[in-house]
Amino acid sequence: MTNDENEAVDAFERLGLTSYEAKVFIALHRLGSGTARDVASVTDVPRSQVYSVAESLEDRGLLEVQQASPIRYRPVSLEEAEETLRNRFERERERAFEYVDAVKQEPTTEETQEDIWTVRSRDRVDDRIVDLLSNAEERIIFGTRLPELITRSIEEALEERAAAGVSTLVVSRTDEVREQLDAIAGVETEPPPVHREGDQRSGRIVIVDDDSILLSVLDDDGSETAIWSSGSLFASVLIQLIEANDEVREETH
Repeated sequence: MTNDENEAVDAFERLGLTSYEAKVFIALHRLGSGTARDVASVTDVPRSQVYSVAESLEDRGLLEVQQASPIRYRPVSLEEAEETLRNRFERERERAFEYVDAVKQEPTTEETQEDIWTVRSRDRVDDRIVDLLSNAEERIIFGTRLPELITRSIEEALEERAAAGVSTLVVSRTDEVREQLDAIAGVETEPPPVHREGDQRSGRIVIVDDDSILLSVLDDDGSETAIWSSGSLFASVLIQLIEANDEVREETH
């Protein structure tokens, strides 16, 4: 098989077909229609296996059988096959997630779990920041020194919460960042405390409602890693420590 065909077989396997089913389905589309002998001649599927594989594909609604002598097989159209596999995928997806939703452990009231999570990769950090910002009810502090770390989704989340009356402060030592976000109605901007200006590894900081926090750092290769916590004692205490530290340093300078 060519590399392209190997990749197609792999893709069909990820959609739930077996390797033999994928190969027979592809072979029949190449042939238009054919017998088990015809299929075996253009694939590495043994002729003895083609019959059972074809029966399985028929059960899946992916081919039709002509009761002739010898038996001939014809694949359904690509459009019909795509719709069949899509519907099957959706049914399996619903079945899987419905089960997980039914058995997942709900948090108990007897104990408090201190959840501290790690997020790796810039896209996932972006998503987590947007999620935290979108749930803000009272105040937001967002900080970064790098304009490229402000996505359109983050801007929209800041704008939406500021418009909803949430106190929104952006902290950055970079003029471009402050100018970009100061243009959003309801968003205030200011430079960071002097003692933080030398930090070259910091990525982003998000504080939401005194009980949610995200801190990220940039690795040497430019990738981003963040820790975050929400609704935990850890988050509340860390926020208090950061803000108290800044206040003390400002008073002593």
